[in-house]
Amino acid sequence: MSEKTDTPPDRLSVDPDSPYYDAEMLARNVGVRFKGEDKTNVDEYCVSEGWIRVTAGNARDRRGNPLTIKLKGPVEPYFREG
Repeated sequence: MSEKTDTPPDRLSVDPDSPYYDAEMLARNVGVRFKGEDKTNVDEYCVSEGWIRVTAGNARDRRGNPLTIKLKGPVEPYFREG
């Protein structure tokens, strides 16, 4: 689906059931900078809409999936070295 590029996609999710899931991109070690701070717990992001979704502690929904919180602000995805 995706080609080898130097820029991460506009939207990416770590959930395999999401239409924005891309295993090839995730294998390239995508990092996310949100409001100038590196985040390691991002489940999904969207650059054009300016938000990230992060896990909300240990809480689970009725299907057993982790609950997430949507945070709005500037999103900068990048490829981590190594």
